Amino acid sequence: MDKKDLKIVFFGTPEFAVTSLDALVREGFDVAAVVTMPDKPAGRGKKIQMSDVKRYALEHDLPVLQPEKLKSPEFLEALAAIGADLFIVIAFRMLPEAVWAMPKLGTFNLHASLLPKYRGAAPINHAVMNGETETGITTFFLKHEIDTGDMITQRSIPIGEDENAGEIHDRLMALGAEAVVDTVNAILDGTLSTRPQPEGEFIAAPKIFKDTCRIDWQLPAKRLHDFVRGLAPYPAAWTRMVEQNGRPSDVKIFATSLHDIPAGLTLSPGEARVAGKHLYAGTADGGVVEILSLQPAGKRSMPADAFILGYHPERFE
Repeated sequence: MDKKDLKIVFFGTPEFAVTSLDALVREGFDVAAVVTMPDKPAGRGKKIQMSDVKRYALEHDLPVLQPEKLKSPEFLEALAAIGADLFIVIAFRMLPEAVWAMPKLGTFNLHASLLPKYRGAAPINHAVMNGETETGITTFFLKHEIDTGDMITQRSIPIGEDENAGEIHDRLMALGAEAVVDTVNAILDGTLSTRPQPEGEFIAAPKIFKDTCRIDWQLPAKRLHDFVRGLAPYPAAWTRMVEQNGRPSDVKIFATSLHDIPAGLTLSPGEARVAGKHLYAGTADGGVVEILSLQPAGKRSMPADAFILGYHPERFE
């Protein structure tokens, strides 16, 4: 089968999926339709916004489907009428079997982890938060249980000790696009091989909520540093700051450092200390982190040296 004879339906919503969609289009594959989330209000003004995938699809004249319910007869009929050979899913909702079992060549997913590690909605964040030194991408065929299907290909990258989730996201986004194209080519030329995911314990990567992002100052310094970078730049770790005048407010923290901590500096967990242009905070077991970048409530993010000109933190809690 020639690539122009392979009819693909692409399922995805955020920027992470757009890079792979663009790679398929640039390679000359027939993306017969794109399925993405319905438009929804976002931001302070609650303006109706389309997904990144929909924006790309409209710019490239690709048909778009935006079902409210994936099991609705109208959507299933419209999908079947396309007559696609292959479905590709990246950063989308969980598909019902009525959808993923439809195409004759199956449905494969690109997942941003080295499965079976980090099954779930936020694999990149959790890998960095847990201090992993390696992560990667996996393509696999869908089946009933989420993120458990037979693996097609895996590719790995190292995680730097100070890299944040956003930086890893961008590297995996590019790596994933290459893997998606290679997976489709392997399906086309008959060289595709799969293997089941290894048995044993997996690590969950559930969706992240605001409560998930609150910093626990009783963590050791290394774990707290990993926690902050695993949530940066979005949705961002946060903490309650109490200033020297007793005023409390919430602050987002985007970057910390474990390097060049002054010798002999000891602080109790959450205790803040300003030294010159530097802002330090205590952690468990006598550890200390330097806070590099943060955002007071209602303000823009700023480096610590600018922050301490207007704020005088006594402690974080």
